[in-house]
Amino acid sequence: MDAPSGKARVLVDAMGGDFAPQRIVEGAADAAEELGGRADIRLVGDRDAITGELQRLGRPTDRLDILHAAEAVTMGEHGASAVRRKRGSSLALAASAMRRGEADALVSAGNTAAVVSNALLGMGRAPGILRPAIATVLPTSTGHCVMLDAGATADCRPDYLVQFAVMGSVYAEIALHMTAPKIGLLNIGEEPGKGNELSRATHEALSKSGLRFVGNVEGRDVMRGTVDVVVSDGFVGNIVLKFGESMVEMLVGAIRKELKRDPIGKIGAALARPAFRRVFRTLDYVEYGGAPLLGVKGACIICHGSSTPRAVMNAVCVATQFVEKDLNGRIIQRLQEGKTHG
Repeated sequence: MDAPSGKARVLVDAMGGDFAPQRIVEGAADAAEELGGRADIRLVGDRDAITGELQRLGRPTDRLDILHAAEAVTMGEHGASAVRRKRGSSLALAASAMRRGEADALVSAGNTAAVVSNALLGMGRAPGILRPAIATVLPTSTGHCVMLDAGATADCRPDYLVQFAVMGSVYAEIALHMTAPKIGLLNIGEEPGKGNELSRATHEALSKSGLRFVGNVEGRDVMRGTVDVVVSDGFVGNIVLKFGESMVEMLVGAIRKELKRDPIGKIGAALARPAFRRVFRTLDYVEYGGAPLLGVKGACIICHGSSTPRAVMNAVCVATQFVEKDLNGRIIQRLQEGKTHG
């Protein structure tokens, strides 16, 4: 939907995340400066806490609008039950505002299950969408790829995964500026007959879909850059994502420890610092801001629970870009036309 002012209207869940509201408010304030007049940003949460943070940061309290919410969904709560129990939470009020057409995008670093549940119940699915999917950008040896679903829909049917492929393709075109992205189905082998019943049926459906489907890809191929879009059910996709995050943390930690082991290593580390910074930046989730929940009405960006202010700022910028590029409209049009790539 287009905002009457011509600006993207972005709601930020100020109470969601491991370090809310401090990091969230700071990131939203940074985004307001970064985006200038491109977006109207509204913080949703405890008014006194948000105002206090803005004052602590020395930021103007009149630059960011505030929608007061008396409750918040904690990171440890069960998503669906929290939705039913806390109707006055920052997430619930944000989703309601989206449903009433008062905003175009929602950004939250809160409980992922609660964000997904609130988006589905409050915002609803986009026309023609069977199930939503979380799309996440992963670094590869050749650039980046999009993997979905990363945890929104655990139990899938072949037609869900075909729609994930369409949504992921459009997202790759907009976010990564790709033309006719190559799509692969995550499986335990490259041969068409490999995998469980869902994998085999999905392979057949994707082969007939008209999408630029190149076949099955194995876990080792994800970060090799074999394909641009990796399709999976949310159960497997979330495991792959969390495993990848832990591997990055382990490798970065091991490299830093090894470089500090002796004087020669410290000298080498000093000389190679610019190169290491570039590599670490590529691997850092902060640079990608957050993962969009595709298939719901409006833009919904889910951030990492431990997001830094920079990650929050980037997520708000991504949400603004998706509104400006009409991501949902392009997904719906692609599905209605039966087109697979531009």
